[in-house]
Amino acid sequence: MIPSRSLAVVIFLSATAMAFGQVPPPVTTIPDDIAFQNADIMSEGTRMAAEVFAPKNTKSEKLPTIVMSHGWGGTAAALRADAIIFARAGYLVLTFDYRGWGKSDSRLVLAGKSLEKKDGKLFAEVKEVREVVDPIEQTTDVMNAIHWVTGEAQCDANRIGLWGSSYSGGHVVYVAAREPRVKAFVSQVGAMDSRWTLATAPMRASTYSQAIARTHGKLEYPKPSAKFGSLTGMPIQEKLATYAPIEDIGRVEKCAKLFIIAGDEELFDNKDNAILAHQRAKGVKKLITIEGIKHYGIYNEARPQAQREAIAWFDEYLKK
Repeated sequence: MIPSRSLAVVIFLSATAMAFGQVPPPVTTIPDDIAFQNADIMSEGTRMAAEVFAPKNTKSEKLPTIVMSHGWGGTAAALRADAIIFARAGYLVLTFDYRGWGKSDSRLVLAGKSLEKKDGKLFAEVKEVREVVDPIEQTTDVMNAIHWVTGEAQCDANRIGLWGSSYSGGHVVYVAAREPRVKAFVSQVGAMDSRWTLATAPMRASTYSQAIARTHGKLEYPKPSAKFGSLTGMPIQEKLATYAPIEDIGRVEKCAKLFIIAGDEELFDNKDNAILAHQRAKGVKKLITIEGIKHYGIYNEARPQAQREAIAWFDEYLKK
């Protein structure tokens, strides 16, 4: 059953009070004390653009590793400031763009109805699926990022942590429930339940009619960069209908779980998201409320505090 408060998540998706663009601009210069490289990750055959950060002069060391994932409509470039801070604290850090976002390639689908085979090769007209929000695809990308980084020489595969914010604050719960190598996660201002797409009769009708039309080939994927309220990226509603990390939290007993929330969260009800997840969670867990900030305050005035809390958590459960 979907809690009535889940309807408040709709506010998160249509709010106009603070757009994602108000997040501070990404860092463009990598400081001298940080080793940096670009990388490519293959996720189900599609290339994802990634960035790798580490403290300099540690090439011979195995490092605890943090995989970072951005929220709704974001890109890895916006995570650089945090990645640099985490690398300075002694971590190998991986950021990446989901498929179809930022510098990553897009998943391709047929534009026509048939393939042409010639000289042992397939030819087809295709189109990109770009800048849409599909949490099932995005969490698959996070899992593939974990697979990739464990193959890096500096990664200590026994000390993997996840960091996610806003929409990906739910992704880290979903992934940790399915990936036993994740030993700790930080979920900040996380949204934990996307079943608002089925919460009312009109929403159910809209969601299922889209699913029917898409499976009958009568509805294409949304256009790139389409707006959903104030957010960039239209959701695939039928995918959101089955996505509820709040139901997975009980499976994350062996992972150390930190939830950071905004005391004046205006985009959804914390009681149905991180607070409920913390209540349901088993094993090592902690809930931190940063008072006096709204949702986007975590990226602005409260960013240094959120970084300190994350480092302290990872130090406790990945280093010790």
